[in-house]
Amino acid sequence: MKTELIKDILVSEPDGRAVTVSGWVRTKRESKNLVFLQVNDGSCFASLQLTHDRENPGCQDTLNQMEASLKSITTGASLRAIGKLVPSPASGQAVELQLETLEVLGQAPADSYPLQKKNHSMEFLRENAHLRARTNTFGAVARMRSQMAYAIHTFFQERGFHYVHTPIITASDAEGAGEMFQVTTLGLEKLAEKAVVAGSKGMAAEKAAALVDYSKDFFGKKASLTVSGQLEAETYATALSRVYTFGPTFRAENSNTTRHLAEFWMIEPEMAFFDLADNMDLAEEFVKYLLNWALTKCAADMEFFDQRIQKGLIETLRHVVSSDFARVTYTEAVAQLEKNADKFEFKPYWGCDLQSEHEKYLTEVVYKKPVIVTDYPKEIKAFYMKLNQDGKTVRAMDVLVPGLGEIIGGSQREADYDTLLGRIKDLGLNPQDYWWYLDLRKFGTVPHSGFGLGFERLLLYVTGMTNIRDVIPFPRAPKLAEF
Repeated sequence: MKTELIKDILVSEPDGRAVTVSGWVRTKRESKNLVFLQVNDGSCFASLQLTHDRENPGCQDTLNQMEASLKSITTGASLRAIGKLVPSPASGQAVELQLETLEVLGQAPADSYPLQKKNHSMEFLRENAHLRARTNTFGAVARMRSQMAYAIHTFFQERGFHYVHTPIITASDAEGAGEMFQVTTLGLEKLAEKAVVAGSKGMAAEKAAALVDYSKDFFGKKASLTVSGQLEAETYATALSRVYTFGPTFRAENSNTTRHLAEFWMIEPEMAFFDLADNMDLAEEFVKYLLNWALTKCAADMEFFDQRIQKGLIETLRHVVSSDFARVTYTEAVAQLEKNADKFEFKPYWGCDLQSEHEKYLTEVVYKKPVIVTDYPKEIKAFYMKLNQDGKTVRAMDVLVPGLGEIIGGSQREADYDTLLGRIKDLGLNPQDYWWYLDLRKFGTVPHSGFGLGFERLLLYVTGMTNIRDVIPFPRAPKLAEF
């Protein structure tokens, strides 16, 4: 008999039909004649109760076989069971499975299985990350991650966007920040040997870079893991009008905090013929769509997050969904912050990069709702953002939400060849690395815009989790790449 998912069983009629269920045991309770097993298969937050009456003559297993199976079951053990679906007298669950046969597939000895029936710290679960998805918290996070990914694709596909796969390996730095992981097949040990020999012969250290011959490397030039798929996505936006990427990106930033990962996922739509106002409209619609999806389609998991992870989470998300986002310029935002400069660790001034404390103050104190800040100083934004006529600011936008701060960053892209070339040179970047990107401004250039949403940052927001390493299955961070 085919195994049924618990999420489907729980909404079935308790009509006495035979059902096969498989999963992992959360708890086992026994009385004199009754045994209760709570089994979860990860398909939903709730578990299914399996019951066995030792005085039930209708049990298909012999008494000895059933007792042997039950004796070997502890928290974490896996099983397959067949039984009748009957009404449940237990509160909060309409059905339960009256056991007829029980097969233990894998034991989890109580003296060695790490996840016993008690509260475990997040740090302990990170140390046992290969098992943490079996807990209520991380099972809910995994389901939410899956649902948010589905919602992202649905949102864009419903609006005529095409999904584009951009390369993971690149020879250009989309952000101009230089914090990239290098990809090479050159033997590092051989290079070290050459350096030692050259040094012994009097070669100066500052000339050591000349020992690296990138023409002999796999790609024939210096290559790295991408920090963004945006630049490549623009090539397709200028052919297909509306595209989006959704894939892994990498930052070699040696920051060991609760907000940084070395490998994370980004969603980056790019739209031809969109100006900054169009970009803001889409970003606001996108955020509301995703949060509403979480609230309506992931209700059980959201209730858990609201009760156990962050009180008031559901109310916060509902407030965002129902709000019209305020739209203010960077200059206006800084003026508001400067009125209360004594409240901040980092003192605000025109030209500063807004900190998380500034962003939260704007959304939670000044405007009391989501805020889109536009027209930032060019010095603190990327080279590809369109210059405003004042020559000092660019058509950038950051979407800020209460309780988090920035959730989306984007801009109208620079569509003028000469202006873009100047910006690349001003920042000390090599124009030759961006020849193809500049070509888009030479041949049929159009106004176009886009934005980026860090997937893990979204998940922090909708789950209430506080450490970004807890919303990705296999976190990668400084000194962390074990499994």
